[in-house]
Amino acid sequence: MTFQRARTEEQREIRRRAILDMASAMLDEMPVATVTLNELSRRVGLAKPNVLRYFESREAVLLELLDRFLREWLTELEAELAAGVDEDLPMEERARAVAVILGRSLSGRTVLCDLFGAQGGVLEHNVSVGVVTRFKHASLERLATMTALIGKYLPELGGSATLFSLQTMVMAGALSSYSTPPPSLRAAYEAEPELARLHLELKDYLEQALTATLLGVLPRG
Repeated sequence: MTFQRARTEEQREIRRRAILDMASAMLDEMPVATVTLNELSRRVGLAKPNVLRYFESREAVLLELLDRFLREWLTELEAELAAGVDEDLPMEERARAVAVILGRSLSGRTVLCDLFGAQGGVLEHNVSVGVVTRFKHASLERLATMTALIGKYLPELGGSATLFSLQTMVMAGALSSYSTPPPSLRAAYEAEPELARLHLELKDYLEQALTATLLGVLPRG
């Protein structure tokens, strides 16, 4: 696509959305690490300096997408928890149900998990104080939303609901890299299946890790 020069605020917002939408499409094709500003500029039909008028860096684009995807996920998660957790069940059964739903929901959003994994080490670098401050404010709002969702079905968690919500995002980012081995490791697994005995799909990794975490922090007796 090609654009004429944006002269109004509405036109500038159209450019911003086009850049974000193209970056989102690229993430459906490739991991976060291989998304470049040069390729994004080429695909969106703007010179790189023009893209930088709207986003100061590749990382700024990806941080905004992370917040977008996180908001979308939390909206879906609310409905999934409502449909899948009986609030009258005993505490341990509710905890297991919450962990299963979180694992299933996140494993279906591999791009979000990839962005979680890149957040601290990559995405929060090469951005200005203003950009990262706005992102952190938004992140705290999303964390509060998730905490309220988890707390609704597991009120026994109390103040630990916030920590569990944060740990869920961190684990999703960390475990996603282990669930998609690179070609060389996949070849090693095929040659020696015993090497893969601890390899799990992301859904299974998350369900086991989140169940163990919840059962560990819930009160006993």
